[in-house]
Amino acid sequence: MNAPIEPTLLERSAALQGMGESRLRKEDARFIQGKGNYVDDIKMPGMLHMDIVRSPFAHARIKSIDKSEALKVPGVIAVLTADDLKPLKLHWMPTLAGDVAAVLADEKVHFQMQEVAVVIAEDRYAAADGVEAVVVEYEELPVVMDPYAALAPDAPVLREDLAGKTSGAHGPREHHNHIFTWDAGDKDATAAAFAAAPVVVSQHMHYPRVHPCPLETCGCVASFDPIRGELTTFLTSQAPHVVRTVVSLLSGIPESKVRIVSPDIGGGFGNKVGIYPGYVCAIVSSIVLGKPVKWIEDRIENISSTAFARDYHMDGEIAATADGKITALRVNVVADHGAFDACADPTKFPAGLFHICSGSYDIPAAHCSVKGVYTNKAPGGVAYRCSFRVTEAVYLVERMVDVLAQKLGMDKAEIRAKNFIRKEQFPYTSAFGFEYDSGDYHTALKKVLDAVDYPALRVEQAARRADPNATHLMGIGLVSFTEVVGAGPSKMCDILGVGMFDSCEIRIHPTGSAIARMGTITQGQGHQTTYAQIIATELGIPSEVIQVEEGDTSTAPYGLGTYGSRSTPVAGAAIALAARKIHAKARKIAAHLLEVGEGDLDWEIDRFNVKGDPGRHKTMKDISWAAYNNVPAGMEMGLEAVHYYDPPNFTFPFGIYLCVVDIDRGTGETQVRRFYALDDCGTRINPMIIDGQIHGGLTEGFAVAMGQQMPFDAQGNLLGNTLMDYFLPTAVETPKWETDFTVTPSPHHPIGAKGVAESPHVGSIPTFTSAVVDAFAHLGVTDMTMPHSSYRVWQQLVKSGVAR
Repeated sequence: MNAPIEPTLLERSAALQGMGESRLRKEDARFIQGKGNYVDDIKMPGMLHMDIVRSPFAHARIKSIDKSEALKVPGVIAVLTADDLKPLKLHWMPTLAGDVAAVLADEKVHFQMQEVAVVIAEDRYAAADGVEAVVVEYEELPVVMDPYAALAPDAPVLREDLAGKTSGAHGPREHHNHIFTWDAGDKDATAAAFAAAPVVVSQHMHYPRVHPCPLETCGCVASFDPIRGELTTFLTSQAPHVVRTVVSLLSGIPESKVRIVSPDIGGGFGNKVGIYPGYVCAIVSSIVLGKPVKWIEDRIENISSTAFARDYHMDGEIAATADGKITALRVNVVADHGAFDACADPTKFPAGLFHICSGSYDIPAAHCSVKGVYTNKAPGGVAYRCSFRVTEAVYLVERMVDVLAQKLGMDKAEIRAKNFIRKEQFPYTSAFGFEYDSGDYHTALKKVLDAVDYPALRVEQAARRADPNATHLMGIGLVSFTEVVGAGPSKMCDILGVGMFDSCEIRIHPTGSAIARMGTITQGQGHQTTYAQIIATELGIPSEVIQVEEGDTSTAPYGLGTYGSRSTPVAGAAIALAARKIHAKARKIAAHLLEVGEGDLDWEIDRFNVKGDPGRHKTMKDISWAAYNNVPAGMEMGLEAVHYYDPPNFTFPFGIYLCVVDIDRGTGETQVRRFYALDDCGTRINPMIIDGQIHGGLTEGFAVAMGQQMPFDAQGNLLGNTLMDYFLPTAVETPKWETDFTVTPSPHHPIGAKGVAESPHVGSIPTFTSAVVDAFAHLGVTDMTMPHSSYRVWQQLVKSGVAR
């Protein structure tokens, strides 16, 4: 009988489907068959339904709330207001930014669609009827929608609950509508550099308010067991463990008796990091009524009242030499935070990581100042597919570099190459104190310019500009971005005092399969696939037999969740290091089984070989079995490990994006002719998933830059809170994306990975703006506020005198 043929090294490696392989996503089978398990799929015996009474006014005093007619509606069980929550001290709740926010409006409303009362009923229809029957009498108050107007001496006091408080969570308050002033960098050195500079350019720009608008709206099912004193809540949360901690602090229920479960989530993008009043009210209602309570918001509620993004009014200045070398950067920002400071930012950074605004450039001196302001808009300020205000920072610096190039008559590519941090300067400490881990910006730039034949594009553009009969303007956008992700080191980053580490627990079963549990929670990033690939490479176990679980606080180790591109930089590192603990134990077991010393073994893909005698080996499957019946004397049985990873530093992925647009001079219609995106995310785990993440982020960036807006009138009415008004691009509108990459691994990360999902959103938005403005640059235009809709672009055509 012939001996079985041993698979080759290549075959064994391919069988693992580990890092670097474009393996299909493990989680997709259930989704494409409609077998996902979302919060609205949760059904419990005796479950009640909750709906919310919301204010039609942006600023008004509540004179009375009449529940009587609502309580007569068939099926309505209860109506709760702030007065009902006051005995429980739950009418206000802490925000992640150190402020407090009204759970239900207490005496007055601060923004349109604010939560005023909740109706609990036997079904959703009865709850909706009950909402219509609640009668609220309002006294309208002056509305403030402009953050500059909010700081005027005679501006109305918006937050009467803060009356007399001269300091907040982040320092002194200068005005009754002022939240904080935060700065970074060296103000004096920057001022000196500006004073000595032969060239100074400045630009005011507004990055308007937008909304993440995930496919699934927010919701929860809260179920309190009065016998056991246990609370279980199914929740659309990107950070379930943090929610558990906050719920315990608010309710007084021991955290050991609070279980938060985040099942499948239809997109998050930062919108599902925070804790919304609807969650709190559903939990309180379940505790009071002793039955499960479900709340699912509709799309209008989601766009109108859940956390927005951006709304930064930015003044940028660059100092430079006559030949284009940047010597200093200065930025002043007025940030519209809405009615409550509910930004999801690390405690030490009330303006997030905006001080990455020096970008990819070697700038000797820099200073930025951000002033947070209350207005009568919905609160929030989430990191919409970016890491804590990095999108605004990148937009600022890239627009300013374009303005400088325009002032000096230099090409966009030339001025960037002149000011890039050089490869040999890494690790590089920026003027704001960030230590960039690795990068090679010049190589990436050259790769992009060569791929698109950049000189030929400029020749074509010059010819188009010289032709008075040209039907279209042509614009070329070029952007470099450096992100700061992987929040983060607990010495710098925490939320409500909890350090922003992350965790992994891996258990290897006797038959060689495995289960891994993480403190993160996927919202479509493909964690079940990529996490298994990391373990496969580290432990030599096929990724197909590795089960990945997240989102259940009763089984997963404590973690800070998924947002700000921290899955791979933080949780991925925890996974790799947990696997290496198991690998070290497996080596001891292999040495025991082979009767050699540990130093006599070589690791090869999926097994330990005896040095010089590769025929003598033990595979990880052999070792897994032995771990439960034949281990060295004194060793515990089993093969498992837990690791909590507190990163030593952030990671700094980067990219170079180029966009070519053609603008119809008669209609303002803008066609994206080409978009070329090169990303460097360090070690690439699954190239196919990376491309998918980049395509998704670019599409979101296209939506923000070219059509999304949240306009308000003077009375605080949101003028576009349905998907009839709020632009979500389909396959019809979305351009074709071309992707490329370079690889510069992070030297401090266990597998060299940096993160990628945020990058395309961060980098694409200024690229689109750069391209649109470039089409008008020869006419002296230096900035155009987003979104670049056809009507807005047509207005610029008319203003510039080139409309046909």
